[in-house]
This record gives sequence, structure tokens and C-alpha cells, in this order.
Amino acid sequence: MRAVIADRPGGPEVLRPVELPDPEPGPGQVRVAVERAAITFIDTQLRAGTSPGPRVTFPVILGNGVGGVVDAAAADVDPAWLGARVVTTTGGSGGYASAALARAGDLHRVPAELTLDEATAVLADGRTALGLRRAAHPGAGEVVVVTAAAGGVGGLLVQLAAASGARVIGLAGDDTKLGQARALGAHHALSYRAAGWERTLAGLAPDGVDVVFDGVGSTITETLFPLVRPGGRYLPHGAAGGRWGRIDQADAAARHITILPIGAIGATGEEMFALAVEALRLTAAGTLRATIGQTFRLEAAAAAHAAIEARTAIGKTLLTTT
Repeated sequence: MRAVIADRPGGPEVLRPVELPDPEPGPGQVRVAVERAAITFIDTQLRAGTSPGPRVTFPVILGNGVGGVVDAAAADVDPAWLGARVVTTTGGSGGYASAALARAGDLHRVPAELTLDEATAVLADGRTALGLRRAAHPGAGEVVVVTAAAGGVGGLLVQLAAASGARVIGLAGDDTKLGQARALGAHHALSYRAAGWERTLAGLAPDGVDVVFDGVGSTITETLFPLVRPGGRYLPHGAAGGRWGRIDQADAAARHITILPIGAIGATGEEMFALAVEALRLTAAGTLRATIGQTFRLEAAAAAHAAIEARTAIGKTLLTTT
């Protein structure tokens, strides 16, 4: 099989194409002939060795979400899966390849209404966004702030919050991304690279904000958290800024602000699977729209990582093997 491997932590250049033997399914597993592999921002942090959360052991084939066709299955797996067009997680790694192993219990058939690109794009980001929405439960008339509002998760959160009747303020880093956030339903879009954006945001929400979906962390958290009104909800779900933001827990308690970390979206594999099922259903129905901003050949994974780190990527980034 063709794959992209990182032998050591470092910049995008450590990702190199290789040829490896095709993996064989073990008990309960299938092999997927991969056509699309999803890239997440945390992949870039894992590769660099800077992830503020989980780490990987090198050498590693990154990637935890793929789409393709099941071309082999273990003897204990229902043979009806053979030939099925699926999207699936891969157990945390192994996705940047033309063949990947997955548990049969993690497979999702691709709805007929969706392209493989769309299904792959919403597999992880969709379940995350739906879990965050469920945890925060934004209501009609509430003010919701979404960071990285043109990203894979952020763009879906904008749609979900707007559909709930909330007034959505999207934050992003350039004019193209701000336009995308507005197109997805944000009522206001602000660049956190613009001078005085904090004052502009405070002016848009003079009584404070009800919900913040924070996928950036770092100093953004320390700017946004004080704007949450008493009784509001703050959901730190990523650290694209390089570290988790600091939250004054005493202040949160005094103002009765609920902190809902990423773990609040689903405690079990079954819950996460159900969220992915719902994400695929909503996308197939047209209720959610996946934004696939750029697609790279598998062998150009390094270029894909460089684009994401340079903040030039928009929406979801996919790798293609075909």
C-alpha cells in the first residue's frame, strides 16, 4: 500500500511517502481501500510533537478518519460489509494510506445522498459539533460566539447555533474566512487579527454572551471568558493556539458559568458513534453542509499540513488516493 509516515516529530517535511505491505484484518476488523482521508488540526500538532493533549509514538502513520470501500474482512465479520462504501475511524492512526484497518463496529455506510468527500468531512467534525451543541444547548435569542468559525468544526457549529435561533458571532482570521462564516449563518463575523476586535465584540454583545465554543484556546480564551454573562456556558474544545486557555475557576463559580470540556460531548464509544450517525443523517438531509476547502494528493500530505499551519486552509482538508 501507499502511505505517508512521520519517522520523528518535526515540521511538515517529516511526512514522507512510503510503500508498505497491505495490512491484514485481525479479529473483528475490516480493511478499507481508502479513497479519502481526513486531516484534523490536531494531526499537525501530533506530527510536530506539540499536542497539548494526546501524543503519538514515532514512527507513525497519522489520520483517524477515512472513506472508501471494504475490500477484506476477518472471518468473524459479517461478509455483507465486503464491497460496502463506508466512512470510519481507524483507532487513532493509520489513515494517511491507501489501505487502513478499522473495527467493523466503527463502520458507517455512506448515505446515497452524500459524496464520499462529504461523508468523510463530517465523520469526526460532525460528531464533535453535534456533541458540543447538545452540551451547550443554545436557545433562541441567545448570543453565541464561535471561534475558528470557517473551520471544519467551527463551520458546523455556526450552522447549528444559527438553526437554534441564536445570534451567532463568528471569529476567524481573514476576510475569506469571515465571508465563509457569514455564508454559513453567522450574523456577525470578526477577525481576531484586527486591531480592537475585542472592543467590537463587546459592543455587539453589551450584555455579555451566553455561549462560547472555543476551539483556539491560548490568549483567545482569556479574552472571551470574561465576556460570558452569569449563567452562561463556555466550551473549550480545542487548542489550535498551541495551548489550552486559562480559566479562572473561582470566577466561573462566582458567576455560575458552566465549563463544558470536550469530554462532555460523549463519554463512550457508543455515544460518539451515535453522534456520527446523526451528523451523516443531517448532512444527507441538507440540514448541515460540509465545507471541503481543499483536497491534496496523499503524497502531498506535507503540503496539506503546511497549509493548515499557515492558516490558509478553510473548512475541511482531505487527502485523496485516487
